[in-house]
Amino acid sequence: MTATARLIRHDDVGVIEFDNPPVNALALGLRVGLSAALDAALADPSIVAIVLAGAGRMFCGGADLREFNTPAAAQPPATTDLRTRMERAPKPVVAAIHGSALGGGLEMALACHYRVAAAGTQLGLPEVRRGLLPGGGGTQRLPRLVGVATALEMIVGGEPVDAARARAIGLVDEVVDGDVRAAAVAFARGKAAAGGSHPVVSARTASIDEPEVFFKTSRERVAKEARGLEAPLECVACVEAATRLPFEEGIAFERARFRVLVEGTQSKALRHLFFAERAAARIPGIPEDLPTRPIRRVGVIGAGTMGGGIAMSLANAGLEVVQLETTREALDKGRTTMSRNWGASVEKGRLSKAEMDARLARVRGTLSYDELADVDLVVEAVFEDMAVKKQVFATLDAVCRPGAILASNTSRLDIDEIARATKRPQDVIGLHYFSPANVMRLLEVVRGAASAPDVIATSMAFGRATAKLPVLVGNCEGFVGNRMLSAYVREAGFLLEEGASPAQVDGALQRFGLAMGPFRMGDLAGLDIGWAGRKRTAATRPKHLRYSKVADRICELGRFGQKTGAGWYRYEAGSRTPVSDPLVEQIVRQCADEAGIVRRTVADQEIVERTMYALVNEGAKILAEGIALRASDVDLVYVNGYGFPAWRGGPMFHADTIGLREVADRVREFHAKHGEWWTPAPRLLELAAAERRFNQGE
Repeated sequence: MTATARLIRHDDVGVIEFDNPPVNALALGLRVGLSAALDAALADPSIVAIVLAGAGRMFCGGADLREFNTPAAAQPPATTDLRTRMERAPKPVVAAIHGSALGGGLEMALACHYRVAAAGTQLGLPEVRRGLLPGGGGTQRLPRLVGVATALEMIVGGEPVDAARARAIGLVDEVVDGDVRAAAVAFARGKAAAGGSHPVVSARTASIDEPEVFFKTSRERVAKEARGLEAPLECVACVEAATRLPFEEGIAFERARFRVLVEGTQSKALRHLFFAERAAARIPGIPEDLPTRPIRRVGVIGAGTMGGGIAMSLANAGLEVVQLETTREALDKGRTTMSRNWGASVEKGRLSKAEMDARLARVRGTLSYDELADVDLVVEAVFEDMAVKKQVFATLDAVCRPGAILASNTSRLDIDEIARATKRPQDVIGLHYFSPANVMRLLEVVRGAASAPDVIATSMAFGRATAKLPVLVGNCEGFVGNRMLSAYVREAGFLLEEGASPAQVDGALQRFGLAMGPFRMGDLAGLDIGWAGRKRTAATRPKHLRYSKVADRICELGRFGQKTGAGWYRYEAGSRTPVSDPLVEQIVRQCADEAGIVRRTVADQEIVERTMYALVNEGAKILAEGIALRASDVDLVYVNGYGFPAWRGGPMFHADTIGLREVADRVREFHAKHGEWWTPAPRLLELAAAERRFNQGE
């Protein structure tokens, strides 16, 4: 369907309806239609008032992001001109808002004289989440309408408010429970009958007491909370401009800052991830309308950190959960942890006590596999040991009903080997949650060789239904995320032997934008996990390749990180603050001497390049092997599972931004200097030679 807007007469009121499914985005076609409809309504003397309304499920979701950085974005009519014409209209213009009015949609409503919203409607300016600021007058009109402090909170935070809150802050004039379009038509007709002028938001002033103190404090807070991000600070600057400049000058300032952001790397990276999430739902070879298996009751095996988090995420989504453990003590401990976690949300006002009780009631503990006989899906979350997992799956195969999906939460192990422990490998799949599972969005859906198409489709749909971000990956050691993590951690360890310290490596990578460097991350997660994996794969590790023994030596001393009070760092009792430990430096030097490595001064730039390009090179191999469907899927995994800065778009997008020719040249240099681990991925070399990108055309 072509995007457009049409004029529909309701006796003496003209309703201009946005029609661009699914969110009525303000694409060029809709803008053209809106301009024509507005002309017709203003020119018709029998139309006394105008109502803006959305077709379908919402008023308007804002700008069409696909048009940004394309010629279509600059083609007239501009939304800024349309808003000005509505504000200056001699007839009352009323926005009839239902579903949601977001971004440019809310900015369009702000240019109307009045706003009527359906109960439950969401209104907000989320542009900051795409690395942008509201570029259609939102930073200038909203402070004039709802006050500077409230507007700044909405714009910098990007969180929408519901209709009731919108009414309380003066964002909308009326909230209705019934037909919002009919109510808006009646409201508009009444305003026309009353005569006189109509309120224009841009004619108001925006002011706040002690503006210098307010904006200085706001900048300091935003800089701390939005580390590395450009858009939030630009939002503060634009809201401040609304208090200092006349409206037209403020609009010009806003547009100039918007243009800088929309052309910048950060916004392009965040928009890349936005579209990547939508692309991840499309699976080649599996029709979008393939019937999925109904999932109402889910079994979870394990009540520890991972099993408990998974159970919480399922109960949060309204599913009934049967949680299996081997002892009553383990079940009770897990339930206590869940109650404490939900209780913290109640204390912060994010959850009601009644809802907490309802969620706890959805999780039923058991010590018997027989209680899993009628579940639709079961997620195994036991210790990462192949023999244990195969035993669990053989038991599930015997107990669970035909058609039930059997899923493993393994982070590294062979899904096909696990599936062979059953007589129904077509029903087996990997569902790799990330810890804490009740918080982390990412879900690696690991396709086995025999996984049935409807099992894959059901697992992807199940992930989305439980508020996760499911990304389909192939079966190999570590899948996508942990396989790439191994290359990253490997180089970090080598850099220690060559002369860096854990604090230097972590600091360089945190300044690059990672939430946490590899050594702090290892101490937080527990070093024994990686140690167990290294011991499991030791027999298959090529003996001729360089191997750092530092991490193993640290683990041999019982230093597993924060939980033991020492790992790569020392931790004082009751503290999570890492303290550099001379013992670790001693171990590093000893291992370097044994390996014949002459230590040197290592620059921060080398730390970043060695670790980041190790990710990129491994990611290129993963793509060539078909373990990931798209480069954007790799980016989603690393941003959402491993703390990679979203404003850099993920490792593959980051490489695209630098330029693959430059990246390939550095990888070749590292290969020549550091050996076989750095063998350049053929995919990287091919794309670099062709001057293409990993994310070209995705």
